[in-house]
Amino acid sequence: MRLKAPETVTFLKSGFCPGCGHGLAVRLIAETVEKMGLNEKLITVVDVACGSLNINSWKFDTIMAAHGRPIPTAIGIKKVRPENPVLAYIGDGAAYAIGMAEMMHAGIRNDNILTVVINNGLFGMTGGQCAPTSLPGQVTTSTPHGKDPAKWGMPFQIEKAFSGLHIAYLARGSLADAKGIRISKKYIETAFEKHMAGEGFCLVELLWPCPTNMNMTPVKCVQRINEEMIPYFPLGELKK
Repeated sequence: MRLKAPETVTFLKSGFCPGCGHGLAVRLIAETVEKMGLNEKLITVVDVACGSLNINSWKFDTIMAAHGRPIPTAIGIKKVRPENPVLAYIGDGAAYAIGMAEMMHAGIRNDNILTVVINNGLFGMTGGQCAPTSLPGQVTTSTPHGKDPAKWGMPFQIEKAFSGLHIAYLARGSLADAKGIRISKKYIETAFEKHMAGEGFCLVELLWPCPTNMNMTPVKCVQRINEEMIPYFPLGELKK
């Protein structure tokens, strides 16, 4: 990230929880958009969840969609405003649970939108419940004794679900350390380039810390990403 903050990001006295990864994702997207000169063109769609606070952080034109529906909302915007870049910003719980049907059909059709999925392995805004991405044994408010894979399934991996689909781009990065942040920004830039070229559906998933719902310090939460999450969610450009 640059030392100078993007002009398209505002700084408020309150917002995301301390140690939350949303702020990093917000800044990486803003830096990329400024670099590409898309400030006055980008239309973003946020979910009714923690990411909805982006409305108070970004200066981009932003629409709040119903829970789990940023992707179909973004598709509709792109249909009527094809000249505008359109970004759907959504958490893993909403993307891979309530919004899973919309996610899959966007991939099947290879709709030309850009989606950023923030993966913290649980539902954040609603209280830290178990999500499709929660790890085996993970304690959440809805799995107080730990997630049982025999009952709730193994962690969902979007690259396996999209393995047979002809989408433009799929990558997964980490916001757990400086190296991961730099690489994640490159993935976001590549996704924007492919989106602007009209190649089709682009998705960047970002692993990030949620100290509040994990009941961990930010440092411990970052360690968890590196030691526990990445083995289940491999990093890299997964589909070009």
